[in-house]
Amino acid sequence: MDQISLGDVTVTRVKEYYGSVELSPATFFPDSPAGSWDDHQDWLAPDFLNSETQECVSAIQTWLLRSEGRTILVDTGVGNHKDRPYSPVWSRLDTDFLDNLAAAGVRPEDVDLVINTHLHVDHVGWNTRLDGRTWVPTFPNATYLMPQRDFDFWNPVNEHKPVLGRGNQNVFEDSVAPIHEAGLAQLWDGTYQIDANLRLDLAPGHTPGSSILTLESGTDRALFVGDLVHTALQLVEPDTNSCFCEDPAESRATRRRLLGRAADDNALVFPAHLGGHGAAEIVRDGSKFAVKNWAGFARIS
Repeated sequence: MDQISLGDVTVTRVKEYYGSVELSPATFFPDSPAGSWDDHQDWLAPDFLNSETQECVSAIQTWLLRSEGRTILVDTGVGNHKDRPYSPVWSRLDTDFLDNLAAAGVRPEDVDLVINTHLHVDHVGWNTRLDGRTWVPTFPNATYLMPQRDFDFWNPVNEHKPVLGRGNQNVFEDSVAPIHEAGLAQLWDGTYQIDANLRLDLAPGHTPGSSILTLESGTDRALFVGDLVHTALQLVEPDTNSCFCEDPAESRATRRRLLGRAADDNALVFPAHLGGHGAAEIVRDGSKFAVKNWAGFARIS
């Protein structure tokens, strides 16, 4: 099993998808420094970059945590059978995610808590499943923790004009609203203490309600950073944003602050989409950062 222990918490990687996201580095990360992908290609490929097609490689995965007797999912990927007309790479998928979750020893009804670090298309998909013609909660016994600011931002009635635009079409309607209507959503803001080991904090920039999950148990530390880090290049070039960051300046500042905290606290960094070994130990390198070790799991394939 692809699992590690951090203090009293176990962390398991549950894969949904791994491969190209059909975007070039220049498109996905338009403000990455000139030549940076070439300069780092020796370690970015093949886990984060397909050097033949020059397309970014990404993992869609869920972090399964067991803490204080509860089963917790961090982000829920893309989901199956969902209509994504402006995100064709994620449209009408039919993956083995629930089988992979079962292989980790978890049935949908076993899940106690679902954490959506933010409400983008590839973080909320398995919140729901199709039952006939109706979207119903996939994890019927779980509380779903959603950032209030993202809930308001993506709610179509509020008519915001996000950077992602129509790329997030249908997502609120099929993956967020059914959870809220079922009474399973817990909307939070600021800080949310989950238990003695786990805490959620706002980390805005990528979206208004983007959040990180801090794990502190015994002497172990970890930060589950969602899309604060979308590709490994951002670990060494922290001012690089994805094209989907709603507030670029705030995103850069938040990333630098939290990567600095990870380096100073010797905390493992778990991005949502990092392939390879899934997590990194970083250190300060002048005004930037460097990867000291790849930590965590066997390389994903």
